[in-house]
Amino acid sequence: MKHSLLAVFAHPDDEAFSTGGTLARYAAAGVETTLVCATRGEAGEIAEGVDATPETLGEVREQELRCAAETMGVAELIFLDYRDSGMAGSPENQNPRAFINAPAEEVVPQLVRIIRQVRPEIVVTFEPNGGYGHPDHIAIHKHTVAAFHAAADASRYPEAGPAWQAARLYYTAIPRSFFTHMWEQLTALGRDMSDYGWLENGGDHGWPDEAVTAVIDVGETVEAKWSALHCHRTQFGPANLFRQLPEAMVKELMRHESFSQAWPERATAAPDDDLFAGL
Repeated sequence: MKHSLLAVFAHPDDEAFSTGGTLARYAAAGVETTLVCATRGEAGEIAEGVDATPETLGEVREQELRCAAETMGVAELIFLDYRDSGMAGSPENQNPRAFINAPAEEVVPQLVRIIRQVRPEIVVTFEPNGGYGHPDHIAIHKHTVAAFHAAADASRYPEAGPAWQAARLYYTAIPRSFFTHMWEQLTALGRDMSDYGWLENGGDHGWPDEAVTAVIDVGETVEAKWSALHCHRTQFGPANLFRQLPEAMVKELMRHESFSQAWPERATAAPDDDLFAGL
């Protein structure tokens, strides 16, 4: 049986930063990889020198994601067609099409249908805080977790197809130590750290290192991840945090991607080196 993996995120570029190397690694190994994106990132920033406007940003970022998906070897890309909600407290929150305004009873059945059609062994999405608290990240986490369990219950959403129980649910889990290492390297290079104080100890950013249950070595596909990030030209401009270090240092930091197994519960032990370990 061919292995299969479904990744579910909120915006174009979410997939590359947190799972780009992993998606590329498994795709190269013949795993059927599917990517769901809730929005087209219409409320994102626009890097200097990029030919996009607030009016065209959604269209531009859709093409950027298609470029990244192709670069990583993703077999299928699915958009849910909601609008980027913007950061917490921003005017974009009030848009009726904003993803955070979509009721669970509307979003969850869509994800259930996708899970039952794709029949993945592994489902990956954001951890509960969405990495850094973005409202859309938190929303897609909640909806994906709900859909993961509902998809396995034949009594729920029977119109969405036969029930499917995925073997595992993983959260992306960029460890706090990752940000600490970035702080140390930037400081050692004499960079102005006035805008990056939050990096020093991770703060609310990052996942507790002790809660990481899988660490994937993506050394062989880190170049694909780097290329996928460059597809996202509107977001990965010169001011991006990951562009503040020399390329070789960033790639070394990106060599490993971390995950936390959310279901079934996993006893604390040495992290796996494969999301499919034991399957």
